[in-house]
Amino acid sequence: MTKIVGLVPARMAASRFPGKPMFKLCGRPMLEHCFLRAGMFPRWDALAVCTCDAEIRDFAESKGWPAIWTRDTHTRALDRVAEAAAKCGIDLADDDIVVCVQGDEPMLHPDMIAAVVAPFERDPKVRGTMLGVHITDEAMWRNPDIVKIAHDIAGNVLYTSRAPIPYAKAFGPELEARRVGGIFGFRWEALRWFTRTPESPLEKKESCDSNRIPDNGWFQRLAPYPGVSYFSVDSPADADRVEAHMRADPLWGKY
Repeated sequence: MTKIVGLVPARMAASRFPGKPMFKLCGRPMLEHCFLRAGMFPRWDALAVCTCDAEIRDFAESKGWPAIWTRDTHTRALDRVAEAAAKCGIDLADDDIVVCVQGDEPMLHPDMIAAVVAPFERDPKVRGTMLGVHITDEAMWRNPDIVKIAHDIAGNVLYTSRAPIPYAKAFGPELEARRVGGIFGFRWEALRWFTRTPESPLEKKESCDSNRIPDNGWFQRLAPYPGVSYFSVDSPADADRVEAHMRADPLWGKY
């Protein structure tokens, strides 16, 4: 059976929002919302926080969660996740699945994780997946903090950008624009490949590390998800909006 390992990368030194994982939303640190919601996915062989900060490690351990210590030199979440996967205590085969659940996605739902895992099970050739949430709001489509996705007919991710793509003279539902949802899946061999491969030209230009993959000739498979009230926390200005929507979220009060 293919093993599925989930890792929640978190660090205190976020450039736009220092201390973000421990920022409280609805009375709980953001990291707590992420981890407990991710824990509702029923098929993990392991789920752990990975961090280079003692404050985050100590908080996780106080809650009884596994916490994997990683180097403080990582600037990208996937590099931290790859190091943690090698230390997770499970002997991973090349085709096992490692899921990165970003620590700033406090509104995630377990069926989003199921959506990211599903393409691997439908097609054994899939090496990586990306949650793609339907954009229903023009302001989100135009927001450079939101990474948008262009994909082909088969659902392979061709390009990610902070620009409003696909281009249109006017925004509307027929555009079927999607944004990166902060949950990524990789075969273990593909994640190792990713961390060994240098930054690519499109990755640097767009400041989107997912572009390293199509720049090198292979593709993540889109894991489509319908438009929902689902917001990441990219800056302190996002916190009030996220907290207001969380109180109306169907998972609120269930963990």
